[in-house]
Amino acid sequence: MRTYTRPTASQISAAAVSGRRHYHEKVLDHYSRPRNVGSMPKTDTDVGTGLVGAPACGDVMKLQIRVDPTNNTISDVKFKTFGCGSAIASSSYMTELVRGMTLEEASRVRNTDIAKELCLPPVKLHCSMLAEDAIKSAISNYYTKNPSAQTTDLGGTGASIPKIDVETVVEPTASQATTA
Repeated sequence: MRTYTRPTASQISAAAVSGRRHYHEKVLDHYSRPRNVGSMPKTDTDVGTGLVGAPACGDVMKLQIRVDPTNNTISDVKFKTFGCGSAIASSSYMTELVRGMTLEEASRVRNTDIAKELCLPPVKLHCSMLAEDAIKSAISNYYTKNPSAQTTDLGGTGASIPKIDVETVVEPTASQATTA
Protein backbone atom coordinates (compact mmCIF):
# COMPACT_ATOMS: atom_id res chain seq x y z
CA MET A 1 0.00 0.00 0.00
CA ARG A 2 1.42 3.36 -1.02
CA THR A 3 1.10 6.38 1.19
CA TYR A 4 0.70 9.87 -0.17
CA THR A 5 2.68 12.78 1.19
CA ARG A 6 1.62 16.30 0.27
CA PRO A 7 4.41 18.06 -1.66
CA THR A 8 6.11 21.01 -0.01
CA ALA A 9 5.90 24.52 -1.40
CA SER A 10 9.49 24.27 -2.65
CA GLN A 11 8.67 21.04 -4.53
CA ILE A 12 5.68 22.71 -6.12
CA SER A 13 7.80 25.74 -7.01
CA ALA A 14 10.41 23.46 -8.56
CA ALA A 15 7.70 21.84 -10.68
CA ALA A 16 6.51 25.27 -11.76
CA VAL A 17 10.02 26.29 -12.79
CA SER A 18 10.45 23.09 -14.79
CA GLY A 19 7.69 24.18 -17.16
CA ARG A 20 4.53 23.01 -15.47
CA ARG A 21 1.87 25.26 -14.00
CA HIS A 22 3.09 28.33 -12.22
CA TYR A 23 1.19 29.19 -9.04
CA HIS A 24 1.51 32.52 -7.31
CA GLU A 25 3.26 32.44 -3.93
CA LYS A 26 -0.03 33.31 -2.18
CA VAL A 27 -1.65 30.16 -3.58
CA LEU A 28 1.38 28.11 -2.57
CA ASP A 29 1.27 29.58 0.94
CA HIS A 30 -2.43 28.82 1.49
CA TYR A 31 -2.05 25.38 -0.12
CA SER A 32 0.97 24.30 1.91
CA ARG A 33 -0.25 25.92 5.16
CA PRO A 34 -4.05 26.09 4.91
CA ARG A 35 -5.76 28.09 7.62
CA ASN A 36 -8.86 27.04 9.57
CA VAL A 37 -9.08 23.44 8.33
CA GLY A 38 -11.65 21.40 10.21
CA SER A 39 -15.34 21.17 10.87
CA MET A 40 -17.98 22.09 13.41
CA PRO A 41 -21.09 20.20 14.49
CA LYS A 42 -23.57 20.98 11.73
CA THR A 43 -26.48 20.44 14.10
CA ASP A 44 -25.49 23.45 16.23
CA THR A 45 -28.02 26.22 15.63
CA ASP A 46 -25.31 28.88 15.47
CA VAL A 47 -23.43 27.01 12.72
CA GLY A 48 -24.17 27.42 9.02
CA THR A 49 -22.81 24.82 6.60
CA GLY A 50 -22.23 25.28 2.89
CA LEU A 51 -21.37 22.29 0.71
CA VAL A 52 -20.65 23.00 -2.94
CA GLY A 53 -18.95 21.21 -5.80
CA ALA A 54 -17.73 21.71 -9.34
CA PRO A 55 -18.71 18.76 -11.54
CA ALA A 56 -16.30 19.88 -14.27
CA CYS A 57 -13.19 19.25 -12.17
CA GLY A 58 -14.40 17.28 -9.15
CA ASP A 59 -13.56 19.90 -6.51
CA VAL A 60 -15.77 19.73 -3.40
CA MET A 61 -15.79 22.42 -0.73
CA LYS A 62 -17.41 22.44 2.71
CA LEU A 63 -17.33 25.76 4.54
CA GLN A 64 -18.84 26.29 7.98
CA ILE A 65 -19.43 29.50 9.89
CA ARG A 66 -20.24 30.02 13.55
CA VAL A 67 -22.36 33.14 14.01
CA ASP A 68 -22.61 35.30 17.10
CA PRO A 69 -26.38 35.89 17.20
CA THR A 70 -26.07 39.12 19.19
CA ASN A 71 -24.48 41.01 16.30
CA ASN A 72 -24.69 38.61 13.32
CA THR A 73 -20.91 38.38 13.00
CA ILE A 74 -18.89 35.35 12.00
CA SER A 75 -16.97 34.33 15.12
CA ASP A 76 -15.40 31.16 13.73
CA VAL A 77 -15.03 29.58 10.31
CA LYS A 78 -13.73 26.18 9.16
CA PHE A 79 -13.37 24.41 5.84
CA LYS A 80 -12.61 21.07 4.25
CA THR A 81 -11.85 21.01 0.55
CA PHE A 82 -11.10 18.09 -1.71
CA GLY A 83 -9.60 19.49 -4.87
CA CYS A 84 -6.70 21.22 -6.52
CA GLY A 85 -4.29 23.65 -4.89
CA SER A 86 -6.26 26.66 -6.12
CA ALA A 87 -9.48 25.33 -4.55
CA ILE A 88 -7.74 24.71 -1.22
CA ALA A 89 -6.10 28.14 -1.33
CA SER A 90 -9.43 29.83 -2.19
CA SER A 91 -11.11 28.11 0.77
CA SER A 92 -8.29 28.98 3.15
CA TYR A 93 -8.23 32.62 2.07
CA MET A 94 -12.03 32.88 2.34
CA THR A 95 -11.90 31.72 5.97
CA GLU A 96 -9.39 34.43 6.83
CA LEU A 97 -11.35 37.06 4.94
CA VAL A 98 -14.80 36.50 6.47
CA ARG A 99 -13.82 35.91 10.11
CA GLY A 100 -15.16 38.89 12.08
CA MET A 101 -17.39 40.10 9.24
CA THR A 102 -21.12 40.50 9.61
CA LEU A 103 -23.24 38.14 7.54
CA GLU A 104 -24.15 41.14 5.35
CA GLU A 105 -20.48 41.90 4.68
CA ALA A 106 -19.59 38.25 4.06
CA SER A 107 -22.46 37.91 1.58
CA ARG A 108 -20.85 40.66 -0.52
CA VAL A 109 -17.52 38.83 -0.97
CA ARG A 110 -17.10 38.06 -4.66
CA ASN A 111 -15.05 35.42 -6.39
CA THR A 112 -13.21 38.22 -8.19
CA ASP A 113 -11.94 39.50 -4.80
CA ILE A 114 -10.51 36.06 -4.05
CA ALA A 115 -9.09 35.53 -7.54
CA LYS A 116 -7.43 38.95 -7.50
CA GLU A 117 -5.86 38.44 -4.06
CA LEU A 118 -4.53 34.98 -4.95
CA CYS A 119 -3.60 35.96 -8.53
CA LEU A 120 -5.54 32.99 -9.93
CA PRO A 121 -5.24 32.40 -13.68
CA PRO A 122 -8.46 32.37 -15.74
CA VAL A 123 -8.54 28.56 -15.87
CA LYS A 124 -8.76 28.48 -12.06
CA LEU A 125 -11.50 31.09 -11.58
CA HIS A 126 -14.02 28.31 -10.88
CA CYS A 127 -12.14 27.65 -7.62
CA SER A 128 -12.85 31.17 -6.39
CA MET A 129 -16.47 30.79 -7.55
CA LEU A 130 -16.76 27.71 -5.33
CA ALA A 131 -15.57 29.73 -2.34
CA GLU A 132 -18.16 32.46 -3.04
CA ASP A 133 -20.90 29.86 -3.44
CA ALA A 134 -19.80 28.11 -0.23
CA ILE A 135 -20.03 31.22 1.96
CA LYS A 136 -23.45 32.10 0.53
CA SER A 137 -24.63 28.54 1.10
CA ALA A 138 -23.36 28.60 4.70
CA ILE A 139 -25.14 31.91 5.36
CA SER A 140 -28.33 30.55 3.80
CA ASN A 141 -28.10 27.41 5.96
CA TYR A 142 -27.67 29.55 9.08
CA TYR A 143 -30.82 31.53 8.20
CA THR A 144 -32.73 28.29 7.60
CA LYS A 145 -31.86 27.19 11.14
CA ASN A 146 -32.59 30.66 12.55
CA PRO A 147 -35.64 32.05 10.74
CA SER A 148 -36.01 34.92 13.22
CA ALA A 149 -32.46 36.18 12.52
CA GLN A 150 -32.10 39.38 10.56
CA THR A 151 -31.68 38.23 6.97
CA THR A 152 -29.10 39.29 4.43
CA ASP A 153 -29.41 39.89 0.72
CA LEU A 154 -27.34 37.01 -0.66
CA GLY A 155 -27.19 38.72 -4.03
CA GLY A 156 -24.82 41.16 -2.40
CA THR A 157 -26.40 44.23 -3.93
CA GLY A 158 -28.41 45.31 -0.93
CA ALA A 159 -31.42 45.87 -3.19
CA SER A 160 -34.63 44.02 -2.58
CA ILE A 161 -36.26 41.92 -5.26
CA PRO A 162 -38.94 43.99 -6.98
CA LYS A 163 -42.53 42.78 -6.91
CA ILE A 164 -43.79 42.17 -10.41
CA ASP A 165 -47.47 41.87 -11.25
CA VAL A 166 -48.05 39.05 -13.70
CA GLU A 167 -50.89 39.18 -16.19
CA THR A 168 -52.23 35.87 -17.45
CA VAL A 169 -53.00 35.83 -21.15
CA VAL A 170 -55.00 32.95 -22.60
CA GLU A 171 -54.48 32.28 -26.29
CA PRO A 172 -57.58 31.08 -28.16
CA THR A 173 -57.46 27.49 -29.36
CA ALA A 174 -57.73 26.69 -33.06
CA SER A 175 -61.44 25.76 -32.76
CA GLN A 176 -62.22 29.02 -30.94
CA ALA A 177 -60.39 31.06 -33.57
CA THR A 178 -62.37 29.56 -36.48
CA THR A 179 -65.78 30.17 -34.86
CA ALA A 180 -65.13 33.86 -34.32
